[in-house]
Order: sequence, then C-alpha cells, then structure tokens
Amino acid sequence: MLWIGKIILSSIVISFVSWLSGKKIGLAGFLTALPLTTLLALAFSQLEWNNSSQSVEYAKSIFVAVPLSLLFFVPFLLSGKLNLNFWTCYAMGIVLLGFGYFIHQSITTIT
Repeated sequence: MLWIGKIILSSIVISFVSWLSGKKIGLAGFLTALPLTTLLALAFSQLEWNNSSQSVEYAKSIFVAVPLSLLFFVPFLLSGKLNLNFWTCYAMGIVLLGFGYFIHQSITTIT
C-alpha cells in the first residue's frame, strides 16, 4: 500500500513543477533544481526498509551521481553553437548520462 502513496505524491510533485514551467519558468527551474527526487526517495527508502546504514549508503551514491547527472545538460548548453534541436539535445543528453553511469559505478566501487 505504501507504493501507491509514493506514486501519488511523486506524480503530484512532478506534475506541479511541469505545469509551473508554463507559468513561472524561473520558479519552476529553481524547484526542479532542488533535489526533490532525492528528498522523496531517501525518505521513502527509510520508511520502507527502516535501515539507516542502507539509507546513508544510498545518499552517498546520490552525492557522487549528482555532478555526473549534469552531463545531461551539456548538449543543451552547446545547442546554439552546434545548431541542435531539442530532441537531438535530449537524446545526446541521455547518451551522456549512460557514460556518467559507468563513471559512477567506477567511483562507487572504489569507495
């Protein structure tokens, strides 16, 4: 039953920020940049598994992943110079996230 609550709350947050992007893009961008997913996922994980050491390791993994996840935005930053449309940037960003994942795996297995 907990998963239904998690789905509903997550859906509301994502839907609200998406809607807000059409009204107040600056505020929507700021809210999206907040670690909303991280806040929700860490709390949900702790509530579901009640394992503090697992939740701490999860948080450490997220800490390593956050800078790597910014690779997704690199094509968007270069879109003007490279004349890229949205979907090309989006696809390239996903590919870069794949590379970021392998870097993340390398870093987290070392530590």
